[in-house]
Amino acid sequence: MATLPSRAGTKGVPRAAREQQLLVAATEEFGRHGYSATTVAAISARVGVTKPLLHHYFGSKQDLYLACLNRIGDQLLAAIRAAMAEHAVGAPSVALRVLNALFHALEGQREAWFVLYDASLPPDSEAARRAAHYRGAIDDLAATGTADLLRASGSSDPLDADALKHAWRGLCTALVRWWANHPDQSPEAMAQRCARLFAAGSVIVRS
Repeated sequence: MATLPSRAGTKGVPRAAREQQLLVAATEEFGRHGYSATTVAAISARVGVTKPLLHHYFGSKQDLYLACLNRIGDQLLAAIRAAMAEHAVGAPSVALRVLNALFHALEGQREAWFVLYDASLPPDSEAARRAAHYRGAIDDLAATGTADLLRASGSSDPLDADALKHAWRGLCTALVRWWANHPDQSPEAMAQRCARLFAAGSVIVRS
């Protein structure tokens, strides 16, 4: 994964480029350490700007978090929706298409997944509400996909669908965490690995 150097220069950088640098650094800091343990000082130091400049661009720490969250949340939702809408002949299963889309959306920013699933967000804050909105939207898409799978298998129990939705969220989080710890693995390699794991899982279930 690409990591910003400790300083990226302090002069002659257009505002749009500087804001992008700050968003990349902040996303990684929030994803790695959580909201409560991340400081504006650490983010500004990574990019080589002053804290007042960061506040001038983004406002408060929560405003910066929200900018990171909205960016990655919109990217992930768009990627998942596109994967679920694909109906090409011979295409992989919906589950594998969604995982492949997630890996590609997160490449270069693997910790971004954990910005959405941050347990350290202040309760009843705008940050917590917005993160819950994105998690809920992703869960709704997962519920649609898993319900279709269960209907195809003959199950009509809504609790089966709910349990599978939660299991799917845990699986995605576990796979992204493993991937973040193996930076040499490309999105394509991860998608192929998941196909092998799914195939192995189906053999285990049948045995």
